[in-house]
Amino acid sequence: MVDDPLMQRARELDDKDPLAGYRDLFISDDADGIAAYLDGNSLGRPLAATEQSLADFVRHQWGSRLIRGWDEGWLELPERIGDRLGSIVLGAAPGQCIVADSTSVLLYKLGRAAVSARPGRTEIVIDRDNFPTDRFLMESIARERGLTVRWLEVPYDGGASAEAVTGVVGPSTALVVLSHVAYRSAHAADVPGITSVVHDAGALVLWDLSHSVGSVPLELDAWGVDYAAGCSYKYLNGGPGAPAWAYVAARHLDSFDQPIQGWLGSADPFAMGGSYEPAPGIRRIVSGTPPILGMLALQDMLDVLEKAGIGAVREKSVALTGFTIEAVDALLGPAGVVVASPRVPGERGGHITIDHPKFATMVPGLWEQGIIPDYRNPSGIRLGLSPLTTTFEETLVGILAIADKMGAKRAGPVVR
Repeated sequence: MVDDPLMQRARELDDKDPLAGYRDLFISDDADGIAAYLDGNSLGRPLAATEQSLADFVRHQWGSRLIRGWDEGWLELPERIGDRLGSIVLGAAPGQCIVADSTSVLLYKLGRAAVSARPGRTEIVIDRDNFPTDRFLMESIARERGLTVRWLEVPYDGGASAEAVTGVVGPSTALVVLSHVAYRSAHAADVPGITSVVHDAGALVLWDLSHSVGSVPLELDAWGVDYAAGCSYKYLNGGPGAPAWAYVAARHLDSFDQPIQGWLGSADPFAMGGSYEPAPGIRRIVSGTPPILGMLALQDMLDVLEKAGIGAVREKSVALTGFTIEAVDALLGPAGVVVASPRVPGERGGHITIDHPKFATMVPGLWEQGIIPDYRNPSGIRLGLSPLTTTFEETLVGILAIADKMGAKRAGPVVR
């Protein structure tokens, strides 16, 4: 069987990939029927090292040290990992990042604190195509605080721009909430440009970085970001339900108004005091007991990202998404499939969304074949490409499977 040109190109790109060896660090049980895992933007593969890390922790820390573990480093772990996140992938100086809670809880905390920091202002701006949780939370905060949500309209295959934000912010704006990389289209927003626009209006900005952290280089300090949060189970490979993280710029920490006043975020938790006094610095973001077990996989992944370098990860991501667009145009374009993500490399994150009315019922059949993308309404298949685990050949295999289901014609047979 003769390879077609696209498959030859995919294999050549894999052969030249400087990050190819990192794939061997992850558990990849292809014997389980997975031919193409294209959903790493929802749940990353586990590192093989994490299997041992978890076992060692259970036996030698939890099992051996028991309650003493809290005094022997567990309580400091959220800040320690937060500082490593800041250094390796967020562009943040120490003392501004912490691991805690879920993304939803952290977005709520940051959003509430931000509107409290702008008394007298009456509006929260958020784009209408943001992730549902972000929109629902801001509606909730607006209802609690007697504010108004002002909706920013964005292109379906794009996202927020500095120009669009300029048109909706003003003296009534307290907070603008946006995603750096849009969950549907993968549009990468101009964070420094938009942040500057928001600040010129006297407002604050909260960035959801769930779809960019670990895949797109970030410079939160240099960009002047106020607040940010994100999950750790996508490109950070922290595992299902892994704890999220928050960033609060140092200039906002002393005045941060914590809406969920838990004991471990207080100045002296073990004094069991009668009234709440916030802890100094980033620890005031904490409410309850840190999710120690959930941090172990994240810690392992930071070791890998530090070695690989976020710049190299981004280069691989751009190459993967570019190749995906090329293959979709060639194999699926004639069948009416549309690329619903930006074609300019600098304007997109780590996944590609493709649209067709037939996609609404196609994904279950793909999963049965071991082709694992995901589906997003109204008619989009997302192809999530994790730079350290996804190969070019694997990506093409997934696109070919979609083409087969579409009945799309191609030039010749392909070896898989």
